[in-house]
Amino acid sequence: MPGGAPYKRIILIKSGAYSIWVFMAKAKVLVSDPLAEEGLAILRPVVDVDVKTDLKEDELCRILGDYDALLVRSGTDVNAKVIEAGKKLKFIGRAGVGVDNIDVEAATRKGIIVANAPEGNTLAATEHTMAMMLSLARNIPQANASLKKKEWKRSKFMGNEMNEKVLGIVGFGRIGRELAKRAIAMDMKVIAYDPFITKERAAQLGVEMMSMADLFKAADVITVHTPLIPETRHIINEKSIATMKDGVRIINCARGGIIDEKALYEAVKSGKVAGAALDVFETEPPTDSPLLTLDNIIVTPHLGASTVEAQLNVAVSVARQCIEVLKGGAAKYVVNAPMVPPDQAEMLAPYTQLAEKMGRFAIQTAGGRLASVECIYGGELSAYAGSMKFVTRLALKGLLDPILQQPVNIVNAEFIAKERGITVSETVTQEASGFKNLITIKIRTDKGEESVSGTVFFKGRSRIVAVGGYTMDMIPEGYVIVSRHLDKPGVIGRASTILGKNNINIAGMQVGRIRPGETAIMVLNVDSEVPAAVMDEIRAMPGIETATFAKISSEKI
Repeated sequence: MPGGAPYKRIILIKSGAYSIWVFMAKAKVLVSDPLAEEGLAILRPVVDVDVKTDLKEDELCRILGDYDALLVRSGTDVNAKVIEAGKKLKFIGRAGVGVDNIDVEAATRKGIIVANAPEGNTLAATEHTMAMMLSLARNIPQANASLKKKEWKRSKFMGNEMNEKVLGIVGFGRIGRELAKRAIAMDMKVIAYDPFITKERAAQLGVEMMSMADLFKAADVITVHTPLIPETRHIINEKSIATMKDGVRIINCARGGIIDEKALYEAVKSGKVAGAALDVFETEPPTDSPLLTLDNIIVTPHLGASTVEAQLNVAVSVARQCIEVLKGGAAKYVVNAPMVPPDQAEMLAPYTQLAEKMGRFAIQTAGGRLASVECIYGGELSAYAGSMKFVTRLALKGLLDPILQQPVNIVNAEFIAKERGITVSETVTQEASGFKNLITIKIRTDKGEESVSGTVFFKGRSRIVAVGGYTMDMIPEGYVIVSRHLDKPGVIGRASTILGKNNINIAGMQVGRIRPGETAIMVLNVDSEVPAAVMDEIRAMPGIETATFAKISSEKI
């Protein structure tokens, strides 16, 4: 049987001594914006690819229901209506950095993974920003146009050097950091604003962090590199421009809408702003924009990522992520799920698997409508507090998946919990009850409470070490029966007899108690499902208080 290809369905047909694997149709991927051939070449051997560009919204909605994945650049508006039409969509990939043309919330609600390619065009956008800054400082576009008219007006195009000027970078992510390196090499002083970067980290790169208000006052050149979100819309406006130095220059190679274009036009026209360089606009193309009428505003038609190398890189990145998701894996640059630093992914993998199994086990043993969840991470896990949200989402998936008809995954698990009024909390502590690491999941339902604790030993071996306060050493796999019963002779024996009579093999048994003669717990690992009638027979035994059957697998109960 071939491995690795994201086939839709694999069916094993048995006939006598022969087994035949029948492979159904491959997954289908729609590419609705131009994508570099190198990306398509990665997709074609393993999925069916249709490239259909320039689709109207209704056309896209009409055909999207047949596809498992959608790959776009900036041209396709993947709004809520489009996402709703994608009945089978598992993945939406953006071959580029921004995802403002994708309704991420609507995708999250449906459990669709949205991923981008943030590193592929970093250098292209960086170099374009540098080119815009130098062109603005030296009037290169204007001088070029003048000379091509056979004019020779050297004095008209007197420029400014960037040496020792102050460059203010709003948004100190990948592009901002690469830009800072190049500006520092030109002997510019670099200041930056970013709420997620510490002063200490910036100082290591030779950059001074400050508030956005202070940056606006201090910079000779201001360049913006943030996503367009409500908090960043029109951050450069009439009021903020008034606080800037006279003769400041402003650059936007990030997203249209970060700058109030009307305010910028008035400021350039008045001379408050010496000039601006814009690669992006609030409306694209900016056909009727007054900005195009001013000589000291230079413009390009959204070329920041338009290099051969960048388009190849983002196409390859998004194609590989698409295949990985359709195979059942994870995308590297998911934007609607918690991110785990690459250097932590391998270490955290066994904990995510354990958390999901613990959640699946806990909800089936507790029963009832889930009201609240508390995830507690102890011991060595406290050093990875920033990544525990990722593990919590897997625990929620385990809790919700067995009891809901809709698909639950790491993308929509938290959203579904919130939508149903389930309270979710997360605690990180150094306390681990004698273990190196410990995960405890406490849940409350309308039928009661349950707690399950688990740990990961050497080489990723995981165990459930406590259920409801009772210690044990349980392998979290397969089928289990959990009973609470009076600790007296004969109870365990009679349960085993009932299972044996019904040809159900016991693979392992764990028994826990707090005090002799009181309530104890028994966990039986069995090799097959246990029919409801057999469970009823076990529950009817003298001394049995509760008995439940649970599947620690991805099957629905």
